Amino acid sequence: MAVQLARRVDYPMLDNANIAYFPRIYDLAHRFFEECWEPMCGISYPELIGERRIGFPVVHIETDFIAPLRYGDTIHATIWLEKVGSTSCTWGYEFHNQNQELLWHSTQVTVCVDMDSLESQPIPEDLKTGLSHHIKEPLP
Repeated sequence: MAVQLARRVDYPMLDNANIAYFPRIYDLAHRFFEECWEPMCGISYPELIGERRIGFPVVHIETDFIAPLRYGDTIHATIWLEKVGSTSCTWGYEFHNQNQELLWHSTQVTVCVDMDSLESQPIPEDLKTGLSHHIKEPLP
């Protein structure tokens, strides 16, 4: 089951072409990533990294920029897990605008790390269980 979140494209996200500058789109994706932890696992990302000292940095990204994100658009993000492994996860993202046009698609692999050593570690069972409830089954 995917998580759905929404945010507006704000003026500071724009470049001189008056569309969202691509690094800002990745920043937006990361904001959605942080926000999805509560509905998925019942814990905020600040709690996860600050108190439990567990992080999930990105180690691989594949992205398609399909259409521009324009100033004032409401971006509707759909986020799901494609795979939950022992130490890493593959996340799926789609951004649509308020007219249901697909604007952006990305898959991102994150690895579970100890925030003190930055060494990879197994995903804790409670997080693995929460994330696994959001695996999107591939289409036949």
